[in-house]
Amino acid sequence: MTRPGIMRRAQSVRPKTADAIAEVLIGLAPEDLALIVLFVGEGHDLRQIEHALADLPETVHLMGCTTAGEIGKGGYLDHSITALGLPRDLFRVAVGSVPTLSAFDPERARTMAFDLRAGLTFSTADWANEVAFLLTDGLSLMEDQLVWTLSEALGQSPLVGGSAGDGLRFGQTFVLVDRRFQTNTAALAVLRTPCTVTAFRFDHLEPTEHRMVVTNADPAQRLVLEINGMPAGPEYARILGKDPGQLSPFIFAANPVVSKVGDAHHVLAIQRVEPDGTLRFFSAIERGLVLRLAQGTDLVAHLDRALGGLSAGGVTPDILACDCILRRLEAENTQTARAVSDVLDRHGVTGFNTYGEQFNMVHVNQTFTGLAFYPPDSGDDLAAYGVE
Repeated sequence: MTRPGIMRRAQSVRPKTADAIAEVLIGLAPEDLALIVLFVGEGHDLRQIEHALADLPETVHLMGCTTAGEIGKGGYLDHSITALGLPRDLFRVAVGSVPTLSAFDPERARTMAFDLRAGLTFSTADWANEVAFLLTDGLSLMEDQLVWTLSEALGQSPLVGGSAGDGLRFGQTFVLVDRRFQTNTAALAVLRTPCTVTAFRFDHLEPTEHRMVVTNADPAQRLVLEINGMPAGPEYARILGKDPGQLSPFIFAANPVVSKVGDAHHVLAIQRVEPDGTLRFFSAIERGLVLRLAQGTDLVAHLDRALGGLSAGGVTPDILACDCILRRLEAENTQTARAVSDVLDRHGVTGFNTYGEQFNMVHVNQTFTGLAFYPPDSGDDLAAYGVE
């Protein structure tokens, strides 16, 4: 199968930021692009990137963020600047922002998203396919409220997004808004296109029968203080058969917990254990929630199978993806990162490693979430093969 070439891709691993962003912009040839999305790895000077972006035409919309790792040609990347561009002849784009997430105003965010949609609908009534892509400060603790509010305004249009990263430091994350990198903010792009677009989310985890009950929590801070009436960290370690001192990002990646509703489950990933034994999660956890330990299946085989399932009948997509940092940590810990990179490269994935993923009305963790773009008029062919 050949790639449709809908997205334009570019990347640079040059250590000097000015050289790296220059190489990326040359590779994108941005004059005819409707949108550029930048994924910026650790160690780059954000002010130098802003300076380089200032000369781009005003007709080119921009969004981006800092990362916990990038995905491009060759698969997993580190310390790179990786980018994709969507051409103007196939996309109309409206970009807005949600500033000051710490004082989140739901009505203001809802109005912004509605206005973005309304403007595009009026100007591209003959292009029926619409999706939204969201990038959020990954340390804001506001993704749950934000994604619920935006989804209300977006109606039936799929929403996919990722939380900006800061490597494994969890110090400060940035989102590119109005051509400047800012904290405490989110950027939303609404896309209209004649291309067929599929929003997807998957993980390789299976819930087990090992249950635990959250008996004390601080949802606003994403803290779980007690599990089964005991201090959360030591109790989680006991359930795993480990000493509390062994808890680490690699242990959390290998032993996630899920909330199961019917046949569906949502992964609720642990970020770290605090000095007092409290567990800090990547998403809000309510008191009384029943959690289950989950076990992973073969990460490489599952990823290859899931991405392959997005291609059918000779139609293969360009893929924009948000991949949780915990999935990458698992791959590194099990020495399968090279094999995962090969799969990502073979399927033409561009994206980044996140502190969390957004999919329609939910904020999730330890998932692979994204948008698959197919050529115009491919909808009937895809439907015949079960790709929706």
